[in-house]
Amino acid sequence: MEKYLLGLDNGGTMSKAALYDLEGHEIAVSSRKTELIQPQPGFTERDSNEMWAANVGAIRAVIAQAGIDSGQIVGVAATGHGNGVYLTQADGTPAYNGIISTDSRGNAFAAQWQQDGTFEKILPKTMQSCWGGQPTTIIKWFLKYQPEVIERTRWVFMCKDFIRFKLTGEAYGEITDYSGSSLMNVRDVCYDKDLLAEMGLECIYDKLPPLRYSGEICGYVTEEAAGLTGLKAGTPVAGGSMDIHASAMAVGVTDESAMCVVAGTWSINEYISKTPVVDKDLFMTSIDTIPGYWMTLEGSPTSASNQEWFLTEVLKGVDLHDRGIYDFANEAVVRAGDDDKGLVFLPFLFGSNVNMNAKGAFIGLQSWHTRDDMLRAVYEGIVFSHKYHIEKLLKYRDAPDLIRMAGGVAKSKIWVQMFADILQVPIEVARSQELGALGSAINAGVAVGVFPSFKEASEQMVDVMYTARPDLSKKDVYDKKYRRYLKVIDALDGVWDDWDEM
Repeated sequence: MEKYLLGLDNGGTMSKAALYDLEGHEIAVSSRKTELIQPQPGFTERDSNEMWAANVGAIRAVIAQAGIDSGQIVGVAATGHGNGVYLTQADGTPAYNGIISTDSRGNAFAAQWQQDGTFEKILPKTMQSCWGGQPTTIIKWFLKYQPEVIERTRWVFMCKDFIRFKLTGEAYGEITDYSGSSLMNVRDVCYDKDLLAEMGLECIYDKLPPLRYSGEICGYVTEEAAGLTGLKAGTPVAGGSMDIHASAMAVGVTDESAMCVVAGTWSINEYISKTPVVDKDLFMTSIDTIPGYWMTLEGSPTSASNQEWFLTEVLKGVDLHDRGIYDFANEAVVRAGDDDKGLVFLPFLFGSNVNMNAKGAFIGLQSWHTRDDMLRAVYEGIVFSHKYHIEKLLKYRDAPDLIRMAGGVAKSKIWVQMFADILQVPIEVARSQELGALGSAINAGVAVGVFPSFKEASEQMVDVMYTARPDLSKKDVYDKKYRRYLKVIDALDGVWDDWDEM
């Protein structure tokens, strides 16, 4: 009887389920969108029950599409966006809406910790920067403004750990996720009361779930969850991993030679190594999925979510002539061409990697610019934001021979080529388009023993579809555009605080 692995992927607004055989072939995939809730400027939330229902619907759909007996699914694992927080009551119901990592309500606390020395005190243990979308700063906000939410909270979950809890009824915190949250002592791989006390968060120590690794079994599908999803009760559920780790695994980053770029809601730029990197100027070092490795990452919410906003808000009502919105956008970018038209887009609609208060903007816009030119600037600005992060990473390692790409951008060959031309590095794109789900399936396969190691699982299940090679003739024009992008950022640095006062 054929065996299958089920991977779940919960991004900021989309929940997916994908079914794989043990060769990595995608048998079926289904997705459900959840509503983005923005009760105030800077607040980004979702209904956690709606997210669970989306997972239930997607799981039922893939089982039906595949036409298999659910008993053939030998393991399940989930991934989800990192940071944000999912506060949950003892009965499994949300204590509050799920909060997505683009949320900025905690910005003031992040700024305070940077100014009063707290950040430098905790850095040797957290190994990461301090920013408003982390669970630490979000919880600090609740303690000050809505303490009753924390009082009724039993478990402080990350996104995918909430989904696993709903599947199994067992509360665990998986290490890749919690090591990227500042909730745990990454150096010593444990929770730390003294660390929490430095941030005034010692009251949540007993609300943190026990820690487990990605490739460990963390419970089994309950009868209740089986009735909802169509899964077989007793199916093992693995720890899974944060989406950035799952995506790196799904594109075959299992050693130090390659770098991974995830271009989705967030600009994620990462590599793994056997030595952790701790630096106040670095975004994050976390524990990798593969035992013995650390993941070093530069990231910010400055990637394809900006394009999604443009397509949703600026192209609303445009006649697409029976084309999909993404095909329409790609064609517009090609029409605009890569000549320098003096137009710069800052992809800071949901956050920034240069100034905590920076905002999105078109700079240099003139009457003769077209909508195509604006779209081209959006695409380029997003790549420039990735380049900014990658240049920071290259302080700690040699330039990579290649970059493996994941995320929504990988579906656009035009955009992938733009990455190759701007970064001047070959870009490899994996055949699977549902990389978070595939990475989760790999975790499940290791946990249940169908693969002896993560490296062998990746070799078995990952397949590179094509490579975009850099066009050397475009280097000079893109270098010029990138220098202008940096100049604009520098020139506006002193302006952003005026907007924050709003």
